[in-house]
Amino acid sequence: MGELALHIGQRGGRSVAIHQFHQGALRVLRPHYLDDSGQVCYVVVNPGGAYLGADLFLVDVAVGDGADLLLTTQSATKIYRTPGSFAEQRMTVRLGEGARLELMPDQLIAYRQASYRQNTYISVRPSSSLVMAEVVTPGWSPDGASFRYEELRLRNEIRVETDDGGQLLALDNLLIRPPAGDVTGLGHMEGFSHLGSLVVVDARVDQSLADDLHSVTADHEAHAGISLTRTLAGTTGLVLRSLSDSTGELNRLLGACTALLRERWHGQAPLDLRKY
Repeated sequence: MGELALHIGQRGGRSVAIHQFHQGALRVLRPHYLDDSGQVCYVVVNPGGAYLGADLFLVDVAVGDGADLLLTTQSATKIYRTPGSFAEQRMTVRLGEGARLELMPDQLIAYRQASYRQNTYISVRPSSSLVMAEVVTPGWSPDGASFRYEELRLRNEIRVETDDGGQLLALDNLLIRPPAGDVTGLGHMEGFSHLGSLVVVDARVDQSLADDLHSVTADHEAHAGISLTRTLAGTTGLVLRSLSDSTGELNRLLGACTALLRERWHGQAPLDLRKY
């Protein structure tokens, strides 16, 4: 069990925490700055090392007007056996005008007999910028087989808030429920074992950007597809899904895509999140 709140504002040209709270098995490390852009980087830590049955983790992130946050994790999120009930994470994200969030956790690993639900509720303003990436991989099983977890549900609800109220921009709902036996064949992740996702919401998202990102994916050993949402109040969403048999390959693919966005939109170098 754990609860974490992190609210970011802007002071003196740098983004800083204006409110922090944690209890239970979640906390953040001391903030740091990877460049001179003013973007603050926080690392989420789970000292318990894993999610277990009936665990509930609550995360509340707010990025105020003009503030800029890079949020990552110290290590992979591991879901172990969950007898009796699933483990769950509920995350709420709120972005102000001109706010930016890069959400870049390490991979999610689901082990044998694991059941996990991840619900993320995101509200953005028309001038907000959101980039979040995630890789899902099956964990090791004693019999050497893959896909021995029971179920993964990953749900992202994204709303655009204006002075006239909020509207739903995208509902990204992913369910992986492996059947018994061989589950990597056609019709279940098309024979691949690992899944990567990239979600982008920004006023600069358009078909041209989708085409450029698709060109980036062509240089990697993965199968990828991109979809665009409708445009609301001048902002648009993009969802990229990629399939592979390698966590490293998906991390490289998503890293190349985020590097394109960082350089084109913010003049920043690719991320180098060394955690060892």
